[in-house]
Parts: sequence; structure tokens; C-alpha cells
Amino acid sequence: PPSGRRMTLTRSSGITGQDGTYLAELLVQKGYAVHGLIRRATRSSENEVFLERLFVKARKIGLKFELHQGDITDAASLARLFRKTKPSEIYNLAAQSHVTRSFQNPELTTTVNALGVVNLLAVIKASALTNVRLYQASSSEMFGNSDTASQNELTPLAPVSPYAVAKAAAHWSVINARNAYGLYAISGISFNHESPRRGRGFVSKRISRAVAAIYHGEDTKLTLADLDSTRDWGHARDYVEAMWRALQQPEPSDYVFATGNSYKIRDFVERAFYCTGKNIEWKFEGEMECGVDEIGKVLVQIDPVLSASRPLQLRSLCGDASKAQRLLGWSARCSFNVRSPQPLHPSVLMIIQDLVDEMVTADIQSFADQKKSRL
Repeated sequence: PPSGRRMTLTRSSGITGQDGTYLAELLVQKGYAVHGLIRRATRSSENEVFLERLFVKARKIGLKFELHQGDITDAASLARLFRKTKPSEIYNLAAQSHVTRSFQNPELTTTVNALGVVNLLAVIKASALTNVRLYQASSSEMFGNSDTASQNELTPLAPVSPYAVAKAAAHWSVINARNAYGLYAISGISFNHESPRRGRGFVSKRISRAVAAIYHGEDTKLTLADLDSTRDWGHARDYVEAMWRALQQPEPSDYVFATGNSYKIRDFVERAFYCTGKNIEWKFEGEMECGVDEIGKVLVQIDPVLSASRPLQLRSLCGDASKAQRLLGWSARCSFNVRSPQPLHPSVLMIIQDLVDEMVTADIQSFADQKKSRL
């Protein structure tokens, strides 16, 4: 097993969220002791089940898996935890991760996403941990509406939301600490990555849950803010593998993680409904576009209130992960198939699983389980 203790630093979407649970599973599988930082308010029944299973698995094979209450915005609690656990690897997944919410509360977003990372770097610098390595979760949202067709590590940052501005500040703080103080601190710029464990506030999960609800007769329509924004979607399981690989390199460096393909939100919607045997066609009702099934029933609508919730829209993202492919031997294995004339990137030709199918199938099962529990 790897020597030393390993820690996953988390907040609201950390070890209790999508990336945190997959990362913790990966680290336990590789023989790591894992310590997670968690706020009391982040715990919920939806994500605790994965952590409980992992705790049992770690205990069976003699590994430590422990959660510690704390907050990345509290430097004193970080320092105490470092003294207690002596981590050699830190994966910071802590963030206020909802873009729309960042417009509503930019102060909180900046405190957590930017100043929290400044706290973390300061504590590492002041500690006696000479060999600690830090992974900072940066975001493709930092690129904004880039002029380039695809974005890599050298693409200028042009954030269009308080969330992205704060992430950019954290990203540059990591670079500055690395250059100024010689810290092994890196950032992984992850493009959109999804899974059945995705939080309900994200558009991918909004789509998959609505489609599953409609399938079970629990709902009648999917409402969205936009259909034509494009994103580069991959699977979170692949991306946490990239995080780990990046932190094993002899020299610290930043990386982009992406599939190299981007699709419109409407493509995601079509694929999700196709999983339940429905073909969506698009038409206009007045000035608003909507999606209908074969008999003309409206299943997808644009909600003007949702559309207005972001004063600035990020229209298109597509990542270039060639550096990660070259230096880490990493490429995304899972994407989703859509009816599109766009040729697939070579890395996606090795698809081992369909992302959207997995999400929709999981949500259909979740609704079925809820129905059984009500009987």
C-alpha cells in the first residue's frame, strides 16, 4: 500500500458528493488511508450510503476511513486536522459549486471557492509537512466564452460567473504558491463530469431525474433554462482517476481533463428520453421552443425564470486533454452516444459505458425503489 496518510478535503460537494465518493473509493481500492473533512450540514441520506459501504469495505481490509468535522474556510481547524492526520496527499474538492447560486450569493462563493484555497495553501506552507502534495479542483467554467474551439492549459481565462471568477482566483493562487514557495500544488481543470451520484442542482441530473419521473408517471414535463449551450461531458469515475494520476507525477503541473467532444443540452435530452423509448422532436409554441413525443405531447419546455437566473450565459465548452493523455496516459473512457454528425474523438471510441443510459437507468430504479417503500 502507498506509504503515509492520505486526506480528501471536502465541503458541500466534497467527500459527500459525486467526486468525493468516487475518489474515496479509488483511494481505498489503492490501499490508502482516507480522511475526509465534512461539515455537519453536508450529510444526507442520498450520499451517506456510499460512504457507509466504503467504511465497511475499508475496515474489512484493515484501512482507516474517517470523517472529520471542519470547514475549509476555518484555517485553525485545518491546521489542527493536519497535525492530527499528517496527510501526504490532499485532494481539495471543496466548493460552492452551483453557478446560478453564485450569482445569488457571490460573497459565500468567493469565501469558499477562493479564500478557502488561500487558507489551505497558507496552512500547508506553515505546517511541518515537507512532502505534502495538493490537488486543487479547478473548473472549465473559468474559460468562459472562449474564442478558441477547444480549451487547454494555455487558454486564457475569461470567467462569466462569480463561481468561475472565484475558481480562477483559486487556480492562480495555486500557481503562485507553487512558483513562489516551491509547494507541490497542482490544479486539474475538469470539464463537465457526471454520474448517477450527481447533485440534483446540475442540468444533467435535472434531465435524468425528470425523464425517470415522467417514465414512472410522477411528473409530466422537463423544464430547462436553455437547450443550445454545449458542454464536454464525461464520467466522474474517469475524472477522479485523472486527479490521482496527476498527483503521482515527479514534477507538479496543471492539467485539463475532458473527452474532447461537446454536445448541446438538447442532445443530452434526446438521448435521455431515447433511453425510455421516446423520440423527442422540437417545435416552437409561440416564441418558445419545446420538445414533443411521437403523439405531439409536450415533454420539454423552456422556463423563462430559469433562463433569467444567470445574467451571463456560458455558451460553449470543449476540452483538449492532450497533455493529460501524453503525460499521464489518461483519456476519458466513458461519454455518451448521440445522433450527431460530429465525428467522435478517438478517446471516446473506446466507450465502455453510455453515460446518459447509466444516469437515467439509475434514476428509474430510484423512483421504483421509492414506490416500493410507499407500499
